[in-house]
Amino acid sequence: MKKSESGTDPAISAQIDQKIAELGDWRTQTLGRMRQLIKEADPEIVEELKWMGTPTWSHDGIVCTGESYKAKVKLTFAKGASLADAAGLFNASLEGNARRAIDIGEGETVDAQAFKALIQEAVALNVTKSAAKAKRGK
Repeated sequence: MKKSESGTDPAISAQIDQKIAELGDWRTQTLGRMRQLIKEADPEIVEELKWMGTPTWSHDGIVCTGESYKAKVKLTFAKGASLADAAGLFNASLEGNARRAIDIGEGETVDAQAFKALIQEAVALNVTKSAAKAKRGK
């Protein structure tokens, strides 16, 4: 299958479009906005569907997933516990050793600039770990 410049398969991107549109309520707008911010923060991010159709964004490893529940949209960062999160966006899954999440309820918003900075921080961490792993492998 042909991939776009970001490395995302256009068919996968279309499936994510459909999955978000099918929510049909405030979650459509919220998850759609967060997806757009992710793509703005890292134009090279790769969109994937994992774990029973969960939208996932990766760059040298998973950056975050976007899940929707009846009362919230949840963005889970795979290595969130390793991120500084200077703006304090993480408000869920705070007790784990690896993941951290941002839960967004109806009518709530997330600071766009702070979120994009968090995405960029997660990508930088993945790139650093990937480069270190490649260096050890040589």
